[in-house]
Amino acid sequence: MRIGHGFDAHPLAAGRPCVLGGVTIPSDAGPLGHSDGDVVLHALADALLGAAAAGDLGSVLGTERPEWKGASGESLVRHVRELTDHVEIENVDVTILAARPKIEEFRDAMRANIAALLGTDLARVSVKASSGNGLTDFGRGAGVAATVVVLVGDPA
Repeated sequence: MRIGHGFDAHPLAAGRPCVLGGVTIPSDAGPLGHSDGDVVLHALADALLGAAAAGDLGSVLGTERPEWKGASGESLVRHVRELTDHVEIENVDVTILAARPKIEEFRDAMRANIAALLGTDLARVSVKASSGNGLTDFGRGAGVAATVVVLVGDPA
């Protein structure tokens, strides 16, 4: 078994689409980034790379590579999953840190999307959120962050 941890954060910008976990969430602001700013899927990709000892998101799909500008988080995860297909997903645990947008009604769609992207059972994917109680920029609604922990095993 191996564990990988990923983290990503972006400021929120007015007029940007808000995509988290591959799900578009109605909001007046969305994550600002080189790609779609989907902090959940970016952190997931980084966690997978870490678990497989295959580098990090910056070295594999860095912002200096123009072919990834505007790319969806889903395409990043698919690419990373090709690089890490030698490990089997055992568990994915996502925590979104944000005062806004509220994700509760989108949680199941995020879980389903992540499970589908990884080709794993829905029961192996957890998504939760914390507002941070106003203690950080995330908790004050200025940005959004995600941490992801994955547990992987070698294929049988």
